[in-house]
Amino acid sequence: MPIEEQLKALPVKPGVYIFKDSQDKVIYVGKATSLRHRVKAYFSPSTNLSPKHQRLVARISDFESIVADSEQEALILECNLIKKFRPSYNVRLKDDKTFPYLKIDLKNDWPSVRITRHFHKNGDRYFGPFASAGSLRQTIRLIKKIFPFRSCTKNITGKELKPCLEYHIHRCLGPCTGTVSKEEYNEVIKQVILFLEGKQELVLRDLRQKMERASQQLQFEKAALLRDQIQAIERVIEGQRSAITVRGDQDAIALAQTKDMAYVEIFFIRNNKLIGRDYILLDGIHDEEPSQIMTSFVKQYYASATSIPPLILLQYPIEEPEVITKWLANQRDAPVKLHVPRKGTKKQLIGIVAKNARQGLALYQAKQSTIIQSALALEELKERLGLPRVPMRIEAYDISNIKGNLAVGSMAVIDKGTPKPAHYRRFKIRSVVGIDDYAMIQEVLRRRFRRHLTTEDKWAVTPDLILIDGGKGHLNAALEVMKELGLDSIPTASLAKEKEDVFIPDKSEPVDIPQTSAALHLLQRIRDEAHRFALGYHRRLRQKEGIASALDSIPGIGPKRKKALLKKFGSVRGIKEASIDELSGVEGITTKLAGKLKEHL
Repeated sequence: MPIEEQLKALPVKPGVYIFKDSQDKVIYVGKATSLRHRVKAYFSPSTNLSPKHQRLVARISDFESIVADSEQEALILECNLIKKFRPSYNVRLKDDKTFPYLKIDLKNDWPSVRITRHFHKNGDRYFGPFASAGSLRQTIRLIKKIFPFRSCTKNITGKELKPCLEYHIHRCLGPCTGTVSKEEYNEVIKQVILFLEGKQELVLRDLRQKMERASQQLQFEKAALLRDQIQAIERVIEGQRSAITVRGDQDAIALAQTKDMAYVEIFFIRNNKLIGRDYILLDGIHDEEPSQIMTSFVKQYYASATSIPPLILLQYPIEEPEVITKWLANQRDAPVKLHVPRKGTKKQLIGIVAKNARQGLALYQAKQSTIIQSALALEELKERLGLPRVPMRIEAYDISNIKGNLAVGSMAVIDKGTPKPAHYRRFKIRSVVGIDDYAMIQEVLRRRFRRHLTTEDKWAVTPDLILIDGGKGHLNAALEVMKELGLDSIPTASLAKEKEDVFIPDKSEPVDIPQTSAALHLLQRIRDEAHRFALGYHRRLRQKEGIASALDSIPGIGPKRKKALLKKFGSVRGIKEASIDELSGVEGITTKLAGKLKEHL
C-alpha cells in the first residue's frame, strides 16, 4: 500500500510508529499522542524538519504503527522497541543490552551477592543498571571488604568439614560448616542492602550496639572485628561527603556531547550523601538538541533502573515532562519530580556533574584515540614483519643479571596494543650457571611454553608474536626452543637495543623499519615493559640477598635473632643506626652481642 494511503488509515490515538528503509530495516521508532497527526507531519511539505529528520524521511520506504491505550503505554513500548531494534536515527544507549546489575538472591536460604545481566521482578533484590561490569566489580569488592557474606556458588548444607580461606580472613561467616545461623547470616545481607541504599548510619548504629554487647560479654575478638567494620564504613561515608550540601534522595544528570556521541554523567545521592556515580554513552545524537538527548536518556535509562528517587535534577529540560513524570511515578509507585535548577546548591551540584561529564568525555575520546593508534600500529607491524595475522597478543621476554648472579627472566604482554599486567610472568633462572644470556632465554621459553602445552589457564593462550630482547643470536636461541617444542609456527622476532634493529627468522639483515614508525614504537614499548619487569624483580632479589649476607656474616646472629632484629628495626640500615641499648632491648641480643653487631655493620 502506498504511504499516502497508509497515512489516511492511521488512527487519531496514542501509539508508536516504526519507520523502515528499502531493506525492511527499522531505522526509527517514535511515540505519538496522535499517530495520524504525528506521522503525517513527517511527509508534509509545510513541516520544518531538522536536517537529521530530512535525511530520515528520504530513506523511509514503509512504516508500521502500534496503537496504545495511553501515552504512558506508548512511551514504554517506544523504549522497548528502541532497545530491541537499535534504530540508527534514534538517540539510544550505547550497548545497553549488556548493562549489568548487582543481584542479591533473597529467595536463596543463604543469599549471595553477584553480577547479572538480567533484571526480573521475582523477589530478588537488584541494584543498577551499571555502565560496565568493571564499575560493578569495584562496588562488590568494596562491600566484600566490609561485610562477610559468601561469594561461593556451592550448595550450603552446613556439613562441610573445613571452611575456605575467606572464613579465616573474616570475609565470610562460614555457613558451609554450620558456624552461623540463617538469622545471623540474613542480618549481614540486610546490612549490605541498607549500605547499597545509602543508609549507612542505620548499619553503623546496629554494628555499634553489637560491638558494645560483645565487649560486655568479654567477646573481644568479635568486638574487634565489629570495630574494624565500623571504621571501614566510616571511611566510606567520609569519602561520600560532597563539597555541595545536598538533602534527601535525588539523581543529578548532566551531559557533554560531540557531533556523534553524548557522555551522560549521573550522580546518585541518597540520605544526603553521594553514594555513587556512573556514566552512560549515547549514540545517534547527530543534529539533536541537548533537551532531546536528555529526554531520550531519561526514558531509556529509567525504563530499566531498579531505583528511582523522588527528585531527578536535570541540566536541560526534557520534552513532554508531564507524561514522563507520570510514567516515572508509576514506575516508582510514588511521586517523582523532574527539576532543572536555576540557582542555589542544586544548580551548583548540576554544575559539578556537568564538569565531570566534560572531563569524562575528554578522557573517553583520548582512550579511543589511543585504541585507534594502537590498531594502526598493529596493522603496520603485520605488514613490516610479514605476519600471517595482526598480532593482537604480543609477548616480550628479557633477562636481567649481574655477571650471571641472581639471574631472572620476565614476560610482559600487550593485548590489542594495551599492557596486560595480570598476564605478566617472572622467572628465577635455575639451570644456567655463569653468564649465558642465550641459555637463560631458552630456559625461560621452555618453562613458559611447556606450561602452554600442558595447562588450560592463562599459560595456555597462544601469542601472535614473541619478541625477544636482543639481537640475531638471541633470536636463534629462542627459535631452537620453539622448534624443539613443536611451536615454531608462532611468529618470533627480536629487538636489539643498540640500534633498535628488528630481526626475524631466515633473514640475516634487520627488517627495514623507520625510527619514526608506530610499529617500532609499539615493539619498543613492550620490550621496555619486559625490561622494567625483569629489572624490578632482580632488584628485589639483590636487596633480599644483601640483607641476608650482611647479617648472616655476623657470629652469633642466627635466623631467629635476624628475624627479631628486622622485625624491630625494619632494615639493615635501621639496625645500623640503632644504639647499643636499643639493640640489646631485642629478645636474644645481649649487650656484648649488640656491640659486636654495631662493629660489623
